[in-house]
Amino acid sequence: MKRLFPVVAATALVGGSLAAYFLLRPAPPPEPVTVQAAPPKPVPRQVIEASPASSPLPVLGESDRFMLNALTGLIGNEALIKLFRPEKIIRNIVVTIDNLPRDRTPINAMPVHPAPGLFLVAGTENEPAIGQKNAARYASYLRIAEAIDARKLVELYVRLYPLFQQAYEDLGYPKQYFNDRLLVALDDLLAAPELKEPVKLVRPKVLYLFADPALEERSIGQRILMRIGGASANPIKNKLREIKQELKLHLRETSAEGIQ
Repeated sequence: MKRLFPVVAATALVGGSLAAYFLLRPAPPPEPVTVQAAPPKPVPRQVIEASPASSPLPVLGESDRFMLNALTGLIGNEALIKLFRPEKIIRNIVVTIDNLPRDRTPINAMPVHPAPGLFLVAGTENEPAIGQKNAARYASYLRIAEAIDARKLVELYVRLYPLFQQAYEDLGYPKQYFNDRLLVALDDLLAAPELKEPVKLVRPKVLYLFADPALEERSIGQRILMRIGGASANPIKNKLREIKQELKLHLRETSAEGIQ
């Protein structure tokens, strides 16, 4: 109620002042004014600039084997390839990227298996903090980021873009473009703050949360990077910058009327 009072008071003040003005100094009826509505601004979209594929693309529902072989060629390490879930790879990548800038992402749609072991906590029971050894749980994922050549990864993405776009439309975005969402996700991840250790936590129930509410309100993608820690998150960010730079070489911004 206290927050509502200033609004009510301001409304009464403005209404009373206008009423007094027109009672003391009557004015002729105003002439009708025609207001020209501004035309809707065209919505920008990112268009892939790529030459036609030299060989036909697989059907989305049958693309898993192709993707695993392509990722194996990029990473060059079959042990690291086992970190990937072998089913619905493109669909899971699209679902995850779409949700990274949001509050949470479904675990069962992640394209890779969860990090092994338990989340490691340091400090005391009353003042817990992220343990420095927790970053070791993500070492294999960091090796994937280091092994992938950003240029070759983007070239693969450009070649397979029709499949990514189809998966995005199937997700419920028939008039939107996955390129745009990918850039949003990249920018959001790169905006994750670098935290000074120790990073304090709280445990109101079962799970640990950031003690700073402003950090806990950030996107799930940023929270993942913050939990990994600066020593591991920085190389990942550097790789994301390389990927964005390479991706921009294949994109051309245009506009499309009526895109939702």
